[in-house]
Amino acid sequence: MKKCTLVLAVSAALVVLGGCTQHGSSSDKSVYSQAQQSLKSGVELQNFDMNVRPQDDFYQHVNGKWLSTTAIPAERSSWGSFDRLRYESDEAVKALIQQAQQQSGAHGSSEQKIGDFYASFMNQQRVEQLGLKPLNPLLAEIDAVQSYDQLSTLIGKLTTLKVTTPLRLFAVPDGKNSSLTVLYLMQNGIGMPAIDYYLNEDEKTARTRHQYLQLVTALLHLSGEPQPQVRAQAVLELETKLAAVMLSRSQSRQLSLVYNPRTPDQLRTTLGKLNWEKAAQAMALPAMDKVILMQPDFFAGLGKLFTQVSVQDWQTYLRFHTLNHFAPQLSEPFVAAHFDFYKRTLRGVKKMEPRWQRGVGLISDTLGEEVGKLYVDAHFSLQAKAKMEEMVRNLIAAYRDSINELSWMSDATKAAAQEKLAKVRYKIGYPDVWRSYDFEIRQDDLIGNVMRAHQYNFKYEMAQINQRVDEHKWEMTPQTVNAYYHPLKNEIVFPAARLQPPSFDLSADDAVNYGAIGAVIGHELGHGFDDQGAQFDGDGNIRNWWAEPDLAEFKARGDALVAQFNRYRPFEDVAIDGRLTLGENIGDLGGVTLAYKAYMLSLAGKEKTVLDGYTPEQRFFIGFAQNWRTKKHEAALRQRLVTDVHAPEAFRANGPLSNFTPFYEAFSVKEGDKLYRPPTERVKIW
Repeated sequence: MKKCTLVLAVSAALVVLGGCTQHGSSSDKSVYSQAQQSLKSGVELQNFDMNVRPQDDFYQHVNGKWLSTTAIPAERSSWGSFDRLRYESDEAVKALIQQAQQQSGAHGSSEQKIGDFYASFMNQQRVEQLGLKPLNPLLAEIDAVQSYDQLSTLIGKLTTLKVTTPLRLFAVPDGKNSSLTVLYLMQNGIGMPAIDYYLNEDEKTARTRHQYLQLVTALLHLSGEPQPQVRAQAVLELETKLAAVMLSRSQSRQLSLVYNPRTPDQLRTTLGKLNWEKAAQAMALPAMDKVILMQPDFFAGLGKLFTQVSVQDWQTYLRFHTLNHFAPQLSEPFVAAHFDFYKRTLRGVKKMEPRWQRGVGLISDTLGEEVGKLYVDAHFSLQAKAKMEEMVRNLIAAYRDSINELSWMSDATKAAAQEKLAKVRYKIGYPDVWRSYDFEIRQDDLIGNVMRAHQYNFKYEMAQINQRVDEHKWEMTPQTVNAYYHPLKNEIVFPAARLQPPSFDLSADDAVNYGAIGAVIGHELGHGFDDQGAQFDGDGNIRNWWAEPDLAEFKARGDALVAQFNRYRPFEDVAIDGRLTLGENIGDLGGVTLAYKAYMLSLAGKEKTVLDGYTPEQRFFIGFAQNWRTKKHEAALRQRLVTDVHAPEAFRANGPLSNFTPFYEAFSVKEGDKLYRPPTERVKIW
């Protein structure tokens, strides 16, 4: 997942569940024994809605009472299992930061860096007194530009500061030589979340576009622009032109479209008057003989567009994006304008997060592993790491068996799949080697700290170009509540903060843990074998290891999953994009399939026990559904349907289960039940 996404009257149960024994199973007293309740089941009965049959809507059955009684906090766009973990991680990091401040470490120590950076953000009085002053030198550089060559240099510099420009750079393994790090260029340059917001003409989109225009106008006005409305319109028109030459989100996840090697000379020709040498010099990029263009048509379009837009319009565009990027660290009027569009309008958030939480987010973003070291020492145990490693090994063993059992795959393709699976690396909790953050941090210079952090981290990334891939490098910090699969490294990674209850609870029954975090492990493994990940081999290189008939069957099964999710409509006027979400849906289906098999293997002949009235099989599926428990504002969910490669949580729970026969057996799902799909229509891939 990067991938794991947001999340979420017992006496009436037998009637509600259609009279099935033990909440829907055909349990046999000779098979299942009633365990003493000294063992925590992990089943959260208080959240169940017994008025909804599990055979009709399992997600609602398991989470319905929670969904009906839980209010989304005013400062959040959603609330659920993952949101709660993120909040708890923020609180833990806050305490660690405060401890670092109290310890007053020597200059250059973790305590000094973390404490002083945080202090610079929390000193709101100084931030308000300074206003726009810390940003004025950079704004003056933008105002001084007079030529397209100077614009090219400026675009390079602003890119190092994480300001939105048409260039977005990554230093990652080469898709055809995964041992070497190369430069990737990705389309960029728009301030709204996706091209749909610029190109669609429906009423809701037009209203959002107008509200974005108000943001641009407000920030330009606050910076002293004499004609903010006129200049804001120029910014919107420029971004609309950029959006018109961009690939869609669905297209941009297609590997066949995004691996396009070019020489620097070819790139210079493509970019035209956008002077690549000037931009690269400003970014201090090393010499290289290859650049990967992820969307070559965009860069060709940018090259044509660059001089069709006046220098003045580019200046205004870059001025706005500089203001927009640093707005959360500026005085209150800038903060409020930024919040009003990106949180209130786009996501339905009613109230800004408290300043301490925004500060924690900034410090984790800029000093990630510096904070991560402290987090791991305080909040992650070797016992948890060992348990996760055991579960990962069991999931890999289950995957191995599953591949061997596939009826639709030839022996040659199975052997290639097994070879890839055998090479999967896994990282649990925290990096083996911690990175450094060697830049100046001052208590009285928030904007300066942010700029130096961005430039240092950019330089750190770009220094890897032309170097052997660093196998110790993590793409997430330990305090991040998420997980990912890296196709170019063939590795799965689970940060420490992700491995907390309810997703992973050492005191809970294994069935629930396998249903929750086990399905996440399976999901991440599954990304190595989804519609895009399956195009990489075990070394992370783009290589077709499929026999042609097997590949055709694999695509047909994926198409069936696309069709299934295309039919799901979170709102009457909007359906899920099954093609955009295909990779994640394959991951979810494979995740629950493999986790279930791994759990069954882990029992190794142990007696199956009933806890809280549920069999082990039922507790597994309950753990799976509990893990996705999430409540979202309508605005946030609508944005997600446009921008996110993950389906909404209710469909991530019910969709895979409707394809999985062991779920039918556990809860006696029969023809006529709403989750029932005929056996011939149940999608099985891995």
